[in-house]
Amino acid sequence: MSSHHFVKEQQEPALLILKTEHVNFEKIAPLLEWVPTVLVAESEVDTVLSWGIKIDVILATNDFQKANIQLLEEQYPLRFMSVSENNFLDEGLQYLIATKHPAVNIIGYDHQLAFDLENKLELINMVIFDGPIRYFPVQEKSFKKWFSESSIQLHAPEGTLIEVKRQNENQLVKVQHATFIEAEEGTISFQSTHPFWIGEMI
Repeated sequence: MSSHHFVKEQQEPALLILKTEHVNFEKIAPLLEWVPTVLVAESEVDTVLSWGIKIDVILATNDFQKANIQLLEEQYPLRFMSVSENNFLDEGLQYLIATKHPAVNIIGYDHQLAFDLENKLELINMVIFDGPIRYFPVQEKSFKKWFSESSIQLHAPEGTLIEVKRQNENQLVKVQHATFIEAEEGTISFQSTHPFWIGEMI
């Protein structure tokens, strides 16, 4: 049964695809398992369709809509959403917030701009996929998570202090550009007075 026969209840995180460059389809395929709502920026439509993904909404300029009107029939029940000034991210997020989606996976967004998203985190939960790394926000002052053995990136404004507690050691990390820590398998606790993002290899 193809995905558009399912009734979407919007419980699963939506998928907002802004760029497909440096994106490995196998890495994002698991995000499609529960048939999420899929929004795609106009420049990435051909690539996403070639992956066999059913698109729900194309974020598109008026010119793109006029030139590609046949997609509405070919990919029914696809719809266009008008975007001005290449504002694909903001328009996509506004749509998802208005349609009461609780969360979104954003594909192809520069994690350096993650702080620009923080004012919307109260409205929708976000995870960013940038190249081989998945970034998720930590808004609480303390946070605990199990990690497999890996490198983890701590992403926060330069100079932010984050306390990292492992089973047998405590470490105070001052965030610089691209700060990575090595994680052994097990639970790690983080504490900081400021929100920050954790990057995991996917």
